[in-house]
Amino acid sequence: MSVILVRKRPMRTAPDAAPVIASAAPGRRSAGLVVVTIGLTVVLLASVLVAIGVGAAGIAPADTARYLWAALTGGSIGADEATAYQIVWQIRTPRVLLAAVVGAGLALVGVAVQAMVRNALADPFVLGVSSGASVGAVAVIVTGGLAALGSYAVSAGAFLGALLASVLVYVAATGRAGMSPLRLVLTGVAMSFGFQAVMSVIVYFAPDGEATSTVLFWTMGSFGAATWGSLPVVAVAVAVAVVALRRSGRLLDVLALGDETAASLGVDAGRVRRGLFLLSSVVTGAMVAVSGAIGFVGLILPHLVRMVVGAGHARVFAVAPPAGAIFMVWVDVAARTVVAPRELPLGVITALVGVPVFVALMRRRGYLFAGR
Repeated sequence: MSVILVRKRPMRTAPDAAPVIASAAPGRRSAGLVVVTIGLTVVLLASVLVAIGVGAAGIAPADTARYLWAALTGGSIGADEATAYQIVWQIRTPRVLLAAVVGAGLALVGVAVQAMVRNALADPFVLGVSSGASVGAVAVIVTGGLAALGSYAVSAGAFLGALLASVLVYVAATGRAGMSPLRLVLTGVAMSFGFQAVMSVIVYFAPDGEATSTVLFWTMGSFGAATWGSLPVVAVAVAVAVVALRRSGRLLDVLALGDETAASLGVDAGRVRRGLFLLSSVVTGAMVAVSGAIGFVGLILPHLVRMVVGAGHARVFAVAPPAGAIFMVWVDVAARTVVAPRELPLGVITALVGVPVFVALMRRRGYLFAGR
């Protein structure tokens, strides 16, 4: 009997100890995620405050905060500060906030697209949506179409072009077996080249040289036309994407294992992929409509975030938006200050930063050879 009792005690205590050991690691991971998220949020708020004050007319962060507080609460500003107040509230604040929203959206959609097509080289523009939006915007700029919409004509044309591109890519990529990741990527890349060719033809035959230069600048990205009116639509689109994708984190973890594994676990990979395609297309179209095409953000930021918080999509979706927002806020600051009073296209800066970072990531982690 003594032998039996000795054996039973470890058998009773081991199961009781196992949950404690198993739950400790997730608890530490959750605490670390909270710390990272709070830290990035604080950095983002500080970055927005400082970025609003940076420009040809420099404004101290304390004065910037005072002007913002007055605008939000209806406070009074001295007559000698009226010009600085207008610069802060009417010009720089909507621009900086738009940069933060677009940066967050690009990083978020980049994670979703990479999960959707199971390709580490994918970004929000691999689906051809950006090229379609560029065609729509270029057509409006050159032809003067949608003039009834006034200052929103170019954005409306870009969004309509993005929706048309999404429909064409979806129809072309959907076969009898559904929408496979490889078919979707190849179709999106092919459509992108087609839309770029159409855009080039429109620009080539454009009679106005100034319109042509505007087109070339717009297709490389800019927040120069940011207004309070252009902010709500894209902000709502990105916010909806944040909520939807955070809830879909576990589904994307399963989708990353492959369609067959997902089916064995009860996940309809085709349905999830269609939902991701629709959401990514709409959000990308909304962002391109207000900022133009900005490359490398949706490609690089997801990889950097995964290096910090791991590959779990719920964790990546929590960290990617504030990280992308911080990055884009400072990219915009560099764009409007490096060669002031002229302004650099955003795509130039993101490419100069993104290319060496991506090469370093590949050399360090072996993405090309690991197939990740």
